[in-house]
This record gives sequence, structure tokens and C-alpha cells, in this order.
Amino acid sequence: MPIEIQLPRLGWSMEEGTFLEWLRQDGDFIKEGEPLFTLESDKAAQEVESIDSGILFISTDGPKPGQIIKVGQILGYLLAAGETAPVPSPQAADPAPAQPKPPAATPPLQTSATLVPEASSAPSFVPASPRARRAAREQRVDLATLQPSGRGGRIRERDVLAAAGAPVPAIVEPTALPLTPMRRTIAARLTQSRQTTVPVTMTMRCEATALLDFRQQLKAAGPQAGLPAVPTLNDLFVKLTATALRLHPMLAAIWADDRLLLPSGLHLGIAVDTGDGLLVPVIRDADTSTLTRITEQSQRLIAAARAGQLTGADLTGACFTVTNLGTLGVEAFTPVINPPESAILGIGAILREAVPLEDGGFAARDRLTLSLTFDHRVNDGAAAARFLQTLRHLIEHPLLGLV
Repeated sequence: MPIEIQLPRLGWSMEEGTFLEWLRQDGDFIKEGEPLFTLESDKAAQEVESIDSGILFISTDGPKPGQIIKVGQILGYLLAAGETAPVPSPQAADPAPAQPKPPAATPPLQTSATLVPEASSAPSFVPASPRARRAAREQRVDLATLQPSGRGGRIRERDVLAAAGAPVPAIVEPTALPLTPMRRTIAARLTQSRQTTVPVTMTMRCEATALLDFRQQLKAAGPQAGLPAVPTLNDLFVKLTATALRLHPMLAAIWADDRLLLPSGLHLGIAVDTGDGLLVPVIRDADTSTLTRITEQSQRLIAAARAGQLTGADLTGACFTVTNLGTLGVEAFTPVINPPESAILGIGAILREAVPLEDGGFAARDRLTLSLTFDHRVNDGAAAARFLQTLRHLIEHPLLGLV
């Protein structure tokens, strides 16, 4: 039984396409999976493969190059040896024509001998990319005369352009950059995180006006307050995060195969951009340390990280990580969990925004986005949300988390 060759739907929104050309000749035997014709959709020109095997029959009223064809339209047939193509039903009106009509020019497909033409009677199929075929039409180049340079003896666009004397786009080879040991380690850690956690990220907006005011007061007090250095905003976030973790310890839990481990101390990792890669040194006992002590640890660790002088002890033992991209203008992002930890907090940029008031007016407020990624095997969404609520409350009332 003849097999219809129909235009398939190559995309959810596709309804039609432009027929470019047949890739095989009428009478060729087509194997399943072989390129059959080229179609141009709204995205690109592409070769359409045959989904069956048989002898190709292209009728005289088949699609012509450049013709718009609809999805499902019959383009031709695949026939078995000795099989003939379907003949359209004659029209009812036309009882006896006055003059005999000339016979229609149809391919001789009555016998198996005529179905498979001799190799010399038709040009053989030339493997070529859709772009090469389009260029060949534009440049009027015979593909059969070209020497292919593509993989598997396939003619490429540059082969056609070179034969036509047209400018050939220069091939710009990519620059190979060797992987540093640090980058290999980072890649291995990220892959481990992806393979060993079930990450979920949720965000929450909070107001940072009071936090900024508090830090401004520390800067103004300076030496009079007995501070050897003014805490950075990141130091404040580390301290407040540790306070929130003390109230929600499961966010600091570590997955250990058949059990969960709650750490004996809240040691927080801080992500440091060294220029060569990301390192995560650890601030010890962040929940019980004073703000001054956290500032001292942070300064030493960041300087050592950028100088390449961190020790193994500086990089181990964290149960939770804080990463801050707000200084680079990033408002919200999806931080990646640092195994074996089960959660990581991302700090976004602080932006001045107009906030509606209860009396119908507006006031300028400084606001930021907290991005928490947590391992869903360890904590459910509700637990993570409660942790974010607590942290938001501490950021909006920083003195509560510093006493």
C-alpha cells in the first residue's frame, strides 16, 4: 500500500513551511531515517527525514521550491516494488470531451524494472547541509562538482562559497584556557552538590533601613566605641544569620548518609571572590562571638584567601554558608549548596524603593532580597520559610540579634 509523505509538525506552533527542495530523485529507493527533503520554517532550514522505506514517487503536481505547504499536506509517496501511486479520482462533470486530451506525463512506475532506474539515468544524491544547498541555489553552483569538507563526506556552505569565488567566513578557533587546580576543585564540588542534594530556592524581601542606620552609627562612633574596625554589612549579616540559625537549628543540619548531624557549634562559611575562584573560609562560633570578633575573623580570612594563605582548618567545619552578591548589584540569585551543608543564604543588593504606608502615602525605604537554597531532604519549605521570617525580623530590628 502506498505510504503518504506528509509535512510533519516540527514545532508546537508550526502550521506551514516553505518547501526548498527534494534531497532524492524520483524513483530512488529511500531507507527509513534518510534525509528526504529540505523545509524552511520560521526558525531555520532543516532536513526532514523519511519515517519509512520505499521507492520515492514525486508527482508532477508535487510541491515546488519556494512553495508554502501546510502541515499534513501530501508531498509524495513511498511505493513498494511494482506498486503504483494513487490516481486522483476523475471529475464527475466531463462526460465526453470533444477532443482527446494529451496523456499526463507521469513517471513510468508500472513494473519493478522501471521503478528502480539505472544508476546512470539519474544523478546520485549529494550529501549537503541545508545552508550549503541554499548557497548553491544562490550562487548557481552544482553540488555534484564540489569536494566535500564536512564530516561524513558532507558538503558545507563554505565549500559552495569557495567554489563560487564568494567571500568565505573566517573560522575563528576558540581560545583554549587550561583549568587551574582551584577551578577543577570548584567544578567537582558543584557537581557533588548537584548529585547529592535536592535543592530548592525561595526568596523573601525585607527592609534594611534600620540595619544601614545601625552601621552608620558604628561608623560615626569609630574608636570611641572601642571598635578596632567598623563591621561590614556582611559581618552584620553573618551575625544575624547565626542568631536565626540558633532558633532554627535544622537549617544547619548536615546530611550524613543514614542520619542527620546537628553541629556542636554554628560555624558559618563566607564566600570570598579571590579573582581566581571562589573560596569559603569559616567563621567559628558565629552565634556566640561578638560582632567585633566576627569582624576580626572576617578580615583575616578574606585577606588570607586573596593572598592564597588559607589553611585547611580555615576551610573546614562550616554548617551553613552566607554569600553576598549585593555589592555587585545582583538583586536575587540561586546560590549552590556547599556539601555537606544543607543550606546556603544569598544576600542581594540593597535598593532604595518607595514603600506604601498605612495612611496611603509613600516613604523611601532601603530593601533587599534574601535568597535561601536548602536541601529538601533535610528541611521542608515551611521550615525554611520560618527561618527566613526570623532572619527578616532580625535584619529589620538588628539590635535584637546583637544582644
